[in-house]
Amino acid sequence: MVGVSVIDWPDLTALWLSIKLASVTTILLILITTPLAYWLSITRSKLKPLIETLVALPIVLPPTVLGFYLLILLGPEGWLGSLWIKFTGSALTFSFTGLVIASIFYSLPFVVQPLQNGFESINPRLKEAARSLGVKPIDVVFNISIPLAKRAYLTAAVLGFAHTLGEFGVVLMVGGNIPGETKVIAIEIYNQVEMLNYSQAHVLSAILLLLAFLMIFLMYFLNHKSRYQTKIV
Repeated sequence: MVGVSVIDWPDLTALWLSIKLASVTTILLILITTPLAYWLSITRSKLKPLIETLVALPIVLPPTVLGFYLLILLGPEGWLGSLWIKFTGSALTFSFTGLVIASIFYSLPFVVQPLQNGFESINPRLKEAARSLGVKPIDVVFNISIPLAKRAYLTAAVLGFAHTLGEFGVVLMVGGNIPGETKVIAIEIYNQVEMLNYSQAHVLSAILLLLAFLMIFLMYFLNHKSRYQTKIV
C-alpha cells in the first residue's frame, strides 16, 4: 500500500480563490479599460505619453512597492479605504474586495495595452466611411471598433487573467494570508516551501504552470486561426 498514494494532493481552496480573483478582475478590467484604451488609440492629446506611462508603471514597479502604496490608499487612513469604511462599515485591506481593487491596478497594463494596440490596428478609413454615412460615433465604437478588435480582447483577457492568477507581492501587502479570503495560490506555494513541504508545493506549482501554458497556448491558437480566416476572406 506504500506506492498507492504517490501524489500528496494539497488543499485546492487557494487555487479556486485565485481563479475567482482573476476572473472578477479580468471582467472588471475589460469593462473599465475599454474607454481608456480606445481614447489612447485615437487621441492626439499632449497628455497621452503621461497617461501611457502611468498605465505601464505596474510592469516595472516591484510588486511590493505597488502593494505598499495600495496598502496606504486602501487602508483605514487612506482616502479610498476611509471612504469605503464610511459607506460599508468594513475595511478594504485584508479582504477579497481589496484584493480585486489592488489586482485591477496590478494587471492594468496587461489589459489596456493589447486593447489599445487592437484599436490602433483598425483601418481608420472604415470608421471614416461609417461616419460619412451618418453613423453616430458611439455606434462606430460598438459596431465597428470593438468587433474588429476581438483578437485584442482575447489577448487582453488571457494576459490579465494569467497575470492576476500568479500575483504574490501585491496580494501579500494588501490582503495578507487569510485562508479562504485572501490566501491565493502563489501565497500557498510560498507557505508550503517555508514548511519544507516540497511535494505539495510541486503539485500547486505544476497546476499553475499548466494553467498558464494552456491559457497562453489557447490565446495564440485562436489568434492565429482568426488571422488565417481573415486572410482567406
